[in-house]
Amino acid sequence: MSVPVNTLSGLTFSRRTVSITLQDLQHTAASTFGWDDLRSGQEHAMEAVLEDHSILCVMPTGSGKSAIYQVPAMALPGVAVVISPLIALQHDQAEAINAHAGSPRARVINSALRKRELEAAWEAAADDDEQTRAKFLFLAPEQVARDEVAARLRSLDVSLVVVDEAHCVSSWGHDFRPDYLQLGHLVRDLGAPVVALTATASRPVQKEIVERLHLKDPTILVEGFDRPNLHLEVVHHVEDAEKLDAVRSQVLGLIGPGLVYVATKKAADRLAAELQERGRHADAYHAGRRKKDRESVHEGFLDGRIDVVVATTAFGMGIDKPDVRFVVHADISDSLDSYYQEIGRGGRDGLDARAILHYRPEDLSLRRFFAAKTANRTQLEDLFRLISSQGGPVKMKRLKELTGLSSRKLAGLLNLLTASGCVSDGVKGYRARKMNAGEAVDRAVEQAANRERIDRSRIDMARRYAETKGCRRQFLLSYFGEEFPKTCGACDNCERTAGSGTPDTTQEMYTNGTAAGSADGSAEETAHVDEMPFAVDAAVEHVEWGRGSVMGYEDGIVTVLFETVGYKTLSLELVEEKDLLTGVSAAG
Repeated sequence: MSVPVNTLSGLTFSRRTVSITLQDLQHTAASTFGWDDLRSGQEHAMEAVLEDHSILCVMPTGSGKSAIYQVPAMALPGVAVVISPLIALQHDQAEAINAHAGSPRARVINSALRKRELEAAWEAAADDDEQTRAKFLFLAPEQVARDEVAARLRSLDVSLVVVDEAHCVSSWGHDFRPDYLQLGHLVRDLGAPVVALTATASRPVQKEIVERLHLKDPTILVEGFDRPNLHLEVVHHVEDAEKLDAVRSQVLGLIGPGLVYVATKKAADRLAAELQERGRHADAYHAGRRKKDRESVHEGFLDGRIDVVVATTAFGMGIDKPDVRFVVHADISDSLDSYYQEIGRGGRDGLDARAILHYRPEDLSLRRFFAAKTANRTQLEDLFRLISSQGGPVKMKRLKELTGLSSRKLAGLLNLLTASGCVSDGVKGYRARKMNAGEAVDRAVEQAANRERIDRSRIDMARRYAETKGCRRQFLLSYFGEEFPKTCGACDNCERTAGSGTPDTTQEMYTNGTAAGSADGSAEETAHVDEMPFAVDAAVEHVEWGRGSVMGYEDGIVTVLFETVGYKTLSLELVEEKDLLTGVSAAG
């Protein structure tokens, strides 16, 4: 949804006794940042801020997400607190703002700074003079999780809370970060509008971002997911050795800077070394390398000394390199959420780039292994009893001290206990519900089983993308709930269809089509239907799998995202014949 466009001078910032209009923001955009024209999506988002709404912006890379908070924050009284996961990116953004403003209006708070530098940053943010105060304060989520930092933020006059890479707050997301779980508490404490930004968030991710950040009645702005300058293609393989040879040969022949994603650290090191031996300026990036080495690879890729980075999923967030000409996947991603985020790093300058997946069905077994999550009943019970014994709410920091668990492990257990309704997550911390510990563990274990089923369904959707004979762009956008009724003509399947001279039948995915299914409606073979029984995004209910949302249609198959079992593909013929799905009203 979006805020309706009103007259440019008709909106004022309602939370303060100041009059800021959209015309004022347009003036700030031009005079401070040199942006003479704001895009419609940017204006809609800024209007929401002026109406004191929190917003979630899901907008593709290059669409100007930063302007959505930078322009209002510069015009509004107070300081914008910007939470970003990468220190290097924080510094880049702060330097860019200061260059535009002609003075130090943006400051960074992180552990790499000396005490004197930190105090100077805090003092600048607390300055009463709007002409000299810091208008932006950049922090990492692990900084915000510290009690003393949160206390200092509460003492400031905060105009906006900006959460960059907001998908990190969602355990559905492709790059979940435990420290992001604490941001909801800070948001409620500061009481300022929230601007949550991400380039990629499917509907379940959007829902969890809203819940985790405690956004009340937010404005949700979703710009198109389509990246028409990305050419999508899949290369199929039978043998693993043959696939690796094909990846190496292809990358050696590709022109321009590029990224190669692999599933393991060992594979990254090996392929990078092989590319180096054959004259390519390549290097490996993964969590097993020293921080100094990772930073060197990052900087080398940005300044052109390295033209190919072979990486695990640890690399890529915050990479502001517009001229990446190819993104090659030597292994299939764990979900289309991850895949779309990774290929989205190509062609950010708007010029053509290639997104190539090398696919071998056997590779799915590794992803399924990683998706398997066995809940530790003993740890769940110990944690629930510990929270119950506190006699009141307890913060995550204290729980970490009492349990000795890592942040990621503790966050995973708390996720299960809160998602299953056994523990509440309040402003003052976590509080256990009044129930038997055994019941709490059973509920949490069932929640873990649901999540595993959902993760496996997302792997299956990645498999279907790799194996589809229809338009890949249609399939990919349908996964994110976006209709794309025409074939793209610019993926390998569309080009193959055009080159063969056979009629293009992929349009039938929205009308006729062919597919079939098993007794439960799961699509397997062939069938025929006349029309879509439900609109895309319609709420439906299945007798066994419960409620879900229609995501899209393809060749007589309807894809539904169910709340408890994830993505399922159903034969439309059997859906109609056996009444497998029923519509759910908005009130229901």
